[in-house]
Amino acid sequence: MVDVSQLGHIGVLYGGYSSEREISLKSGSAIIKALTESGCRVTPIDVNTKVKEEIADLIKRSGIDVAFIALHGAGGEDGVVQEILEKLKIPYTGSGVKASQNALDKVLAQEIFVKNKIPAALSKAVSKKGKNNVEDLLKFFNGSPLVVKPSCEGSSIGISFVKDKKDLPKALESAFVFGPEVIVQRFIQGRELTVGILDDQALPIVEIKYNSEFFDFSTKYLKGGNEYLVPAPLPQNIAQKVQTLALKAHQVLGCKDYSRVDVMLDEKMNPYVLEVNTIPGFTASSLLPKAAAKAGIDFNSLCLRLVKLAYGKNNKKK
Repeated sequence: MVDVSQLGHIGVLYGGYSSEREISLKSGSAIIKALTESGCRVTPIDVNTKVKEEIADLIKRSGIDVAFIALHGAGGEDGVVQEILEKLKIPYTGSGVKASQNALDKVLAQEIFVKNKIPAALSKAVSKKGKNNVEDLLKFFNGSPLVVKPSCEGSSIGISFVKDKKDLPKALESAFVFGPEVIVQRFIQGRELTVGILDDQALPIVEIKYNSEFFDFSTKYLKGGNEYLVPAPLPQNIAQKVQTLALKAHQVLGCKDYSRVDVMLDEKMNPYVLEVNTIPGFTASSLLPKAAAKAGIDFNSLCLRLVKLAYGKNNKKK
């Protein structure tokens, strides 16, 4: 049990200015409700500015003792708000500055995975300033179906599935709307899994079955009807392999306290890490909380535990 009297004044940082603002508002509202129900003193803080000095002033004026970060995408998962909080000497939930940068930048994350021999989809970074020769890209991937996505976006924003090579230029153009660098990956046919990590322990695996052929922002958040299997129906040895791989991906990026690791399991039962989300969706029906619930940790308890971890590991964040 967590003694809420020891958690102090908690500020929930949510909203923000990224393309994931609406999701962040939902996550933050759920966290605020959970912490309030648990008897905590909570102040909601909508970080609705990009100016660092204004963000710092907003946080200072709130008088909080600890921050629960529920900001998705830019400003939240890229190390910006973490750096501000460290300068203010305010402990916060989740990963530190460098780990946040490592995880959000898909190109950088892929480089770290390769360096640490973590199986990941064959990838190539493409710059808006570069020549971006489509034929060269197709040759590199040997014409396989491809996934094109912005380097630093989450929630499947800006993502495209390229079945036909003639669609690649349009997919690149769509992804470049969100930033100057794009990552192109070989599409892995198989089962999509996600593994929640909590305090260096892998939670039960979630398998995601989408109601359409390919997943994008609309499929994830608007259409509904997706099926989530918890725990994923996998042979025990495969499940252990996936959990071990997910935990290693979390660790090599330098992540702390919690994350959600997305994994594809190909038709031969080989797992490949897609990405690590340092601030995943956080409502009672979100994937990491679903996994925690299967492990016997209800949503309110999960929120309290993360605040407690923020105090305990604040000086060890990277």
